[in-house]
Amino acid sequence: MKYRILSDEELQHLEGDLKAFLIINGIHGEEWARLNHEEPQKALELVELFSDQVLQTVYEKVKFLEHRTSDSCLVFHFGEQEQELIAIQKNPNSSVDLSTVEGIHNALIKTPQDLSFFTSKKNYNDPREQEIHQLIEQGAVLSDAGFWNSLKEVL
Repeated sequence: MKYRILSDEELQHLEGDLKAFLIINGIHGEEWARLNHEEPQKALELVELFSDQVLQTVYEKVKFLEHRTSDSCLVFHFGEQEQELIAIQKNPNSSVDLSTVEGIHNALIKTPQDLSFFTSKKNYNDPREQEIHQLIEQGAVLSDAGFWNSLKEVL
């Protein structure tokens, strides 16, 4: 597997896509039921392949991720060849909470002296989508260009 197997809930939401995937691979309803019953490992391999295709398609569309804790906010922008990072870190002994949008906004307006910023760029060590997957597995969530651009203006 390249990424991870989709959860039962995710597969339920993609049931039509899974059926189309199976048909494209020459497996129809009754045959799928037989495969699940008689060759569960082969059925699992097909679900893994489907999962990888779905996640690959999703990750190809990702442009921004963020990871927030009370101490820091990391925002990533994924280009074709490199990723950029804007990081906000609260200074020691600060009571700022960077885990929410409101907390970040308040800190930027009311107590910017309690924050440290840094930026970086790096080329991908692994394929772009694999790096996105790793960050999501570590707790990053989707973000957007508006948040990224707002932080760029602050810097």
